[in-house]
Amino acid sequence: MPCSQEWINNPLGVVEAMFGETQNNPDSKWEAKAVGFFKEQLKEKDAQTSIPSLNHVPLHYLKPNSLVKFRCLIQDMFDPEFYMGVYETVDPSSKAKVLKCGKYRDVADSGIDFNSENTVTSERQTFYCVPIPGENPWVKEISFHCIYIQLCQARVTPSTSYAPTRQKRSYEEDEGDAMDTQQTGPQTEHYGNGDCKRQETEAPSNQTSTTPPLDLNFPLPGEKGPSCLVKVYEDWDKFKVNDILEVYGILSVSPALSALADERESSALLDPADSMETAEEQRVHCPPASLVPRLHMLHARPLCHNNPLLPPGTAEDNSTFLSSTLPEFPSVRAELLSYFTHVLLGDALAAEYLILHLISTVYARRDVLPLGKFTLNLSGCPSASPYTERLYQIIQQLVPSSYYLPMSLQNMNQMRLVPKKDYTANRLVSGALQLSKNTSLFLDETRLEQGQLDTTGVRNVTALGNLISWQKVDYDFNYHQMEFPCNINVLISSEGRSLLPSDCQVPLQPAVAPSQLEETVNGLHVPQTSSAQINRFRTYLGLAQLLDYNISEEMTKWVEDDFVDMRKDDPQSISAEDLHRLLVVARLLSLSVGVTALSRESWSKAKHLETLRRGRMEQYRSVNGNEP
Repeated sequence: MPCSQEWINNPLGVVEAMFGETQNNPDSKWEAKAVGFFKEQLKEKDAQTSIPSLNHVPLHYLKPNSLVKFRCLIQDMFDPEFYMGVYETVDPSSKAKVLKCGKYRDVADSGIDFNSENTVTSERQTFYCVPIPGENPWVKEISFHCIYIQLCQARVTPSTSYAPTRQKRSYEEDEGDAMDTQQTGPQTEHYGNGDCKRQETEAPSNQTSTTPPLDLNFPLPGEKGPSCLVKVYEDWDKFKVNDILEVYGILSVSPALSALADERESSALLDPADSMETAEEQRVHCPPASLVPRLHMLHARPLCHNNPLLPPGTAEDNSTFLSSTLPEFPSVRAELLSYFTHVLLGDALAAEYLILHLISTVYARRDVLPLGKFTLNLSGCPSASPYTERLYQIIQQLVPSSYYLPMSLQNMNQMRLVPKKDYTANRLVSGALQLSKNTSLFLDETRLEQGQLDTTGVRNVTALGNLISWQKVDYDFNYHQMEFPCNINVLISSEGRSLLPSDCQVPLQPAVAPSQLEETVNGLHVPQTSSAQINRFRTYLGLAQLLDYNISEEMTKWVEDDFVDMRKDDPQSISAEDLHRLLVVARLLSLSVGVTALSRESWSKAKHLETLRRGRMEQYRSVNGNEP
């Protein structure tokens, strides 16, 4: 479906046409019809790929007021705002009155009759959204394989009618493509429609700014991409902070927003009593549209994953894809096991557990207990070589989102891991643990050196422990803490046993001689992004996380009897914690071969793996007597 179609190129025209029907038929329910129209259009074949993406197309190439999409995480939710949903304008020459629609707009037309009885004040919610934290480059490459087509479809010649008067550059500044056009047309009277003051004059801001650069509040350091203020008009209660979405909406980058924000900020600085908001709050909630564009939501698709090789939705929603892919699971698993054995320096047992870790996910919660998590501690990792970084780079090529956190003393004492509420700016300041579900968090404990953890360091280590144990992060609201459940896969690399808790510790036993270790590590290659084999691995790991799983009553009884028999032989040999780990390992082993129900074969293999691992742990303790 070509991008030149009216509903993509001029969605406001479609909305206004439906709004116009209300003048002849007040009961037309035009708002529901408008949203339904766009939802139906998005169901058409190739429709979604025809819509330019705000994630990758530079902002200055996108046509204002066109339909765009944005794959994002809800980083914060601002207070609801009021706007003129319907207003009446008066022609200054003919005095004719015309009803206008203010929905999906930030700036209203001039000539508003503020005394009109037809004015309708409506409410909308604002989400502050950022690109999915830690999303890996291969995801972007595959997701935007048609980027050049999108650029051709979306690229427009910047018009002087909307050229940014503040000469702000887009987030693609480093590519050298920013536009520095000046407004040359006459000044026009604009009215803020909810974001800022109701009535302002759009005037170029030629004053030198003394304010610090705007903090885009990305959770992870070094992240790039646009942040966006998403305006939500219905059902905003069904969204939560940290949800990941693909938003389809109308792009608003009106330069009037920057002019309004400038004047509003200046008035707050001159006379703070005049404003209900602080200057900091106005700066955060009404940033320049050239840096933080507005997106008026028409439709949002919640994402259960961000793997571009998988169809959207759950596994059950894609039965055809499932039936064609599951038979390949055993062969792909064998290839991946061989590859991981090589990566883990010849350790096949550690490779087994790494596969299980990467396909684990929290599938349910019983009271406070998260079910399905499988934090893996790979101990015995060599610290004298860049092995842990190379291991992370390899995992990074396999999972959609990940983050590498070297647990150095400096990082622990200085990093902000837990998000914190800033009441002055009325926003949630992000932290490195504000991550989307199924993000792989790689904690490199081999980088921890001797020294003293300060108050921040202790708080950060405690936060990591709570994340691992309970899959929750306690956000700091100054006077209290608020629990935010999460679903993050944590892999810990360490020399000895980790100081953090874990669900499973596997001491690494390299099959290479110590003298050849450095050469072997240097020989580990990061797989090519576009290779067919690596794409099979990515599909396999992503789909295994989405599969449902069950245990029949017959197998439940059989497992109970087997557990009783094991306790008879040696009551001290297995505890309730060991049984829980066995059940988790058996579940993951079943899913790893595409089987969605527990079988005796999977249970027996889980017992065998755990026997091998526990035997290795005993050997590890005998060598390292001081290890717990």
